[in-house]
Amino acid sequence: MREIILIQIAGMDRDGLLAGIMGQLAQSGVTILDISQSVIHDDLSLGVLIEVPQENESSPILKDLLFWAHNQGLHLKFSPVTEDDYERWVGVQGRKRHIVTVLGRTITAENLAAMAAVITSHGLSIDCITRLSGRRSLANPPAMPRSCLEFSVRGTPEDISGMRAAFLDLSREQGIDIGFQEDNAFRRIRRLVCFDMDSTLIQAEVIDELAKRAGVGEEVAAITEAAMRGELDFSQSLRKRVSLLKGLPETVLQDVAATLPMTEGAERLIRTLKSLGYTIAILSGGFNYFGRRLQEHLGIDYVHANELEIKDGVLTGGLVGEIVDGAGKARLLKAIAAEEHISLSQVIAVGDGANDLPMLDVAGLGIAFHAKPVVRQGAGQAISNVGLDGVLYFLGLRDRETVDQLAGPEE
Repeated sequence: MREIILIQIAGMDRDGLLAGIMGQLAQSGVTILDISQSVIHDDLSLGVLIEVPQENESSPILKDLLFWAHNQGLHLKFSPVTEDDYERWVGVQGRKRHIVTVLGRTITAENLAAMAAVITSHGLSIDCITRLSGRRSLANPPAMPRSCLEFSVRGTPEDISGMRAAFLDLSREQGIDIGFQEDNAFRRIRRLVCFDMDSTLIQAEVIDELAKRAGVGEEVAAITEAAMRGELDFSQSLRKRVSLLKGLPETVLQDVAATLPMTEGAERLIRTLKSLGYTIAILSGGFNYFGRRLQEHLGIDYVHANELEIKDGVLTGGLVGEIVDGAGKARLLKAIAAEEHISLSQVIAVGDGANDLPMLDVAGLGIAFHAKPVVRQGAGQAISNVGLDGVLYFLGLRDRETVDQLAGPEE
């Protein structure tokens, strides 16, 4: 009669343990049905599900393995598995899988308890947990820490909208971000990333900075805020704001460009994506002058933004050509994807304002970044508590797989 046995092994990790364990089992010709291993702080936990050949008995096999493990300082536990239980386990492998990404400056037990409760309450089961962030020194902690855990979960949510809403509530209450994606092939082969510029790649709204130089800062900032919340038509509000810049010297553009701060993690994110062969685009309701500066600095492939009209060295208060608004961003995203022969399922879009929602909606992965509530609720994913390089975790990348010249050694 066929015997199926789960072997659980625990102890201090060291080189050669797996070879030794498999060498012991190989003597009896067992078949490996499943295996999983994790190591935390040099402490090993290994599970092996074996099928013992019908012509053999498990007792001698387990006895020899137990004797070997004792000499190695390992602890063993054997659990018989019935054929019915095994077949039931095999039968659930067709269920959908999803990825839950938890990220923040730090992650606490309270964070995970709340997140896991939401997962369980919506009928999902956790299969595997992986740490994506690097090991963090307690003696020399980083100035801007980041922590990320990735959970592979099995099943179909009973109420996906309700689950996303619960995750958003946790993000707001506990200072963590929680992403939820279907674990499919497209998640691993994204090829195009489209970014908003103002308050996404850079930590400023350029038009507000120009308005300060023109002496109309408060008036323009109020209009900008209302537009980003979705309370005003973007194109009309942009024309109104630009009209207030009439007479501003062209040289001010260069002065403002020199003072614009990059968003935390933006350079690390872009350089990592470029190193992996991604196509990068800026689709902005801001201005081409500043987008082209970023393009030169970061090697961005496409820039589409609005063109300020300039005559005799001063701004006229008008715009040249068609305005890049929310609908325009979505059209441009589709056009770039078509030109690059990239499926929309392979596209990522990142933005913070209401005018970004159309492109976030058409992209395979839409991420609201430090966005207004209406944008976080409308987007598929949201990052509100870490830098822009948190996007890399949504792609399943570990810290050690990224371009980061300032980081210390990774595991």
